Amino acid sequence: MFETYIKDYNEAVMEIDKEAALEVVENALANGVIPEDIVFKIVMPAVEDMMEHVLNDLDTNLAQHFMTAQIAAEITEKMLQKFTQPPEVIGRVIIGTVFGDLHSLGKRIVMGCLKSMMVDVIDLGVNVTAEEFVNAAIEQNAQVIAVSSMMMHTATGEEVTCGVIDDIKMVKWTPEQTRAEVKRLIEIGKPGGHFLFGSSLMPLELPEENIQAMIQAAFEFGSN
Repeated sequence: MFETYIKDYNEAVMEIDKEAALEVVENALANGVIPEDIVFKIVMPAVEDMMEHVLNDLDTNLAQHFMTAQIAAEITEKMLQKFTQPPEVIGRVIIGTVFGDLHSLGKRIVMGCLKSMMVDVIDLGVNVTAEEFVNAAIEQNAQVIAVSSMMMHTATGEEVTCGVIDDIKMVKWTPEQTRAEVKRLIEIGKPGGHFLFGSSLMPLELPEENIQAMIQAAFEFGSN
């Protein structure tokens, strides 16, 4: 029976049918499935599955990704109130859209995914300055600052320029290719100062050696 709930929930989110997904959850609860299993065995795997589809299936569209994340966040928040004991939060993230950019779709997708994975997310909104990101991270004792922008050339304002590496393509890159792309972005954005380098979705499939290469290259090319 439990496998049926998983199947029906996955089909609902792939069809962008929020009501059907919520109905699956309600039916599962009514038949004795505990809230913890709904979050950790149905909702979270569906988010991870959608990430896999985005990487490997060109027919997966942004609307499916967005709705999966939003449904996951909504259900998770409801289920948390029913947990027998508060779950362990694995970290805190400050998130916002960079100064000069008013887009929010990508940010909302990431927020939904993070919330479903037990990450405390503090949203600063859009048009956020570098100083506001840093101040909020210090005040909230956040481990991560997540900066959203549409594209590098649309993320340029008077105070900050944001260069975002394509971490979807980065999944299949070598560390050398990752390093070269970091260098390219920094060389474009760094002149004049106030340059903020970052990533976007950070898929779970991202090789650790590529993450290390990205960070090392950012320090190397961004510090001089």
